[in-house]
Amino acid sequence: MTNNITSETTVNRLNFRNTSFLTSAPKLASCPPDTGAEVAFAGRSNAGKSSAINTLTENKKMAKTSKTPGRTQLINFFTVTEQQRLVDLPGYGYAKVPLSVKLTWQKHLEDYLRNRQSLKGLILLMDCRHPLQEFDQMMLSWAEGCGMPIHILLTKADKLKKGPANNSLLAVRKELAASQNSVSVQLFSSLKRSGLDELRNTLTRWLDYDAVDETELLADDKLTGE
Repeated sequence: MTNNITSETTVNRLNFRNTSFLTSAPKLASCPPDTGAEVAFAGRSNAGKSSAINTLTENKKMAKTSKTPGRTQLINFFTVTEQQRLVDLPGYGYAKVPLSVKLTWQKHLEDYLRNRQSLKGLILLMDCRHPLQEFDQMMLSWAEGCGMPIHILLTKADKLKKGPANNSLLAVRKELAASQNSVSVQLFSSLKRSGLDELRNTLTRWLDYDAVDETELLADDKLTGE
């Protein structure tokens, strides 16, 4: 599976260091005005979602982590610019809470994903050692039905050696080959900060910034030490 979205298209990246917390909402009706553009982060509660957001924004306190995975029930919004946002969706599939609570979370999550007009794409996080779990398949199926692009982060890549990590990447791409026009996949490590540029490029493109020549990005990376 080729990664056309991230490898062939380069963009004038947003400065995600300017990201700030906006608000939290328990359901769609409580979300901020449905204007501009936003990209949502979703994943199982132990997939490293908060760490990825904190690494992206270079703020360790941006997305709060819980000692009890899956306890966060709110949809959390972060402002990148006045009309561009990141969204941290509730973790799913791991929390030790009653089934009725899980079903309520799932209803609000589905309501947001299906009806939020400003949502431009979904970052789906999976532990690279255990990809394509039931929740992941559910999200992929939903996205395919709605025509929503998904960019998969295979997180915790530092937990595997280079060979096994690449094997995991290739296996996921092969499994999703039929969806290559709407799904892209990459390895990511919050600890090592690897895969960060590819993630930034995808987010920036979805949030509607003009494309620039690749050499400009490379020059910018050298200046910032990325």
